[in-house]
Amino acid sequence: MRIIFHHPLPLQLNATSASGIRPLKMLKAFEDLGYIVDTVTGYSTERKSSIKAIKKKIELGVKYDFVYSESSTMPTILTDTHHLPLNPLLDFNFFRFCKNSNIPIGLFYRDIYWIFDGYGQGLNPLKIFMAKLSYKYDLYSYSLYLTKLYLPSMEMGQYIPFISDNIFAALPPGHDIDIQDKYRNDITGKLKIFYVGGMSDHYQMHILFSVINQRDDIELILCTRESEWDAVKSEYPELSKNIKIVHKSGGDMQALMADSDIVSIFVKPQEYREFAAPVKLYEYLGNRKPIIASQGTLAGSFVAKNKIGWSLPYKESALNSLFDELISSPKLIEDIQQQMSVIAELHTWQARAKQVVKDLSL
Repeated sequence: MRIIFHHPLPLQLNATSASGIRPLKMLKAFEDLGYIVDTVTGYSTERKSSIKAIKKKIELGVKYDFVYSESSTMPTILTDTHHLPLNPLLDFNFFRFCKNSNIPIGLFYRDIYWIFDGYGQGLNPLKIFMAKLSYKYDLYSYSLYLTKLYLPSMEMGQYIPFISDNIFAALPPGHDIDIQDKYRNDITGKLKIFYVGGMSDHYQMHILFSVINQRDDIELILCTRESEWDAVKSEYPELSKNIKIVHKSGGDMQALMADSDIVSIFVKPQEYREFAAPVKLYEYLGNRKPIIASQGTLAGSFVAKNKIGWSLPYKESALNSLFDELISSPKLIEDIQQQMSVIAELHTWQARAKQVVKDLSL
């Protein structure tokens, strides 16, 4: 069993962002399934060398089951450090070669943020035009060569031009956390809430801050990059002692999550959130931490459908009512953790890789 793994950037072994973590997780998941994986990754010079070696193997009779590609948040032709399209045909000529060699191709398309009005604020209009043209070139090329176009959610498909929805499939993030049903069930004192992730226009949490600022029986630990908090902190009220902003990653971040009772993706609903599938949602699931999410978001729908937390209207009254209920009946948290143990098994990174194998098997 042998496959080709494509990603138009170097793999970041110590990645902390979702865009860097996902390719590593999917690559490992295929390897854990027993596949021999030949990679086409790195900048264009490295990819060109890898493509040449793989083509030679194919000409010598080596068989590949399929190509799996993880796209970049940047257009493929602009991923070199200078962001100039000096090798515009490299990757898609390789895709064409693979298709002509009867090797199915599946690609995960990470984001469609560029299609919205807020894209490129503050950038040179010419650069924005060139970037959008390059994104469209990606999509047009996908329409020619792909067997499957994987999306974070099927809801995102309505925003994808040029490509038939017949080849769309959802392949959201996963997790690789093995908790073995070890819950934190010694809830005493304040209810502990944890959030990890970005602080931007797409993650507005003003109601969460407002509610916790007014209570003395809840503690919020918010873990985000220092630069992102600095960029938005003026939008939030002066913080009470119940809200702590930290900048941790890796094991330090995991320890904070483990010490929490519940976790939050309670953000202001907006069009982008209707199809975005945040990695943190699946990290929370893997850690068996019941989730507060907002109605009108994809995360909220997932939480409600799978009964792994609470999907609430984006209102202070709804949040306060939930907090009152959880503080008076903390067993509700443990009940949801038991449900999460069932659901978590369906959403591992290895489960995602198995889906790709099934989809692309000839």
